Amino acid sequence: MGRGKVELKRIENKINRQVTFAKRRNGLLKKAYELSVLCDAEIALLIFSNRGKLYEFCSSPSGMTKTIEKYRKHNYASMDPNQSAKDLQEKYQDYLKLKSRVEVLQHSQRHLLGEEIAGMGLNELEQLEHQVDASLKQIRSRKARSMLDQLSDLKTKEEMLLETNRDLRRKLEESDAALTQSMWGASSAGEHSHQQQQQYHQQQQQNHQQQQGMCSYQANPPSQEDGFFRPLQGNVALQMSHYTPGVTNTTNSATTSQNVISGFFPGWML
Repeated sequence: MGRGKVELKRIENKINRQVTFAKRRNGLLKKAYELSVLCDAEIALLIFSNRGKLYEFCSSPSGMTKTIEKYRKHNYASMDPNQSAKDLQEKYQDYLKLKSRVEVLQHSQRHLLGEEIAGMGLNELEQLEHQVDASLKQIRSRKARSMLDQLSDLKTKEEMLLETNRDLRRKLEESDAALTQSMWGASSAGEHSHQQQQQYHQQQQQNHQQQQGMCSYQANPPSQEDGFFRPLQGNVALQMSHYTPGVTNTTNSATTSQNVISGFFPGWML
């Protein structure tokens, strides 16, 4: 089974490239030697490696120099002398044209810079003025376009920055609103808890007062007279009041209700 077609391209691996060069070089030198022997041909072969090393083969006994000289004579002798002279003449004419063109351009450049205008006539000065004006118009037009382009770019950047600023402001407001809401919720919860604690303490105080009243009543029961009880000794206003017919029942009823609330009970209720 034969080998497939090998793609001709540079070998990237350095070692493989050197090995291939050595093999192919030896094969080429061998083929040149065989061709010179079999066909009695004069062959000169020069090979330079990528490092600049020279490998050569020459089948002529006179050496490589004689073979190269023979090649040079054969190559230049095949050229037409008349054709060579004609080409040289055409190239010289082209050189003269280019030289004159360069001189004209340099002269015009010096005039545009304001140099060497002393010997110029009125028409030449007017033409030069028109050229300068046209150049200035082009320069101003180009400058205006450049400024407009820069202004447009700056406007675009400004809009982008404003949009970014609006986004940041909106996010900041949303963050502040969320923080305020959370703080308000925590404050409301704290106030509600505080109110519950106050109610609880008030209830505890009322219960304690009722218990103290019961204890005081049991220790010093009030004396009864005509079926009614007397208030505590500390109630000066009630002790100094006098009996009024028609009002006694109402007063006693109110006093009884107040004493029940305060923890005092009349004798007939025990």
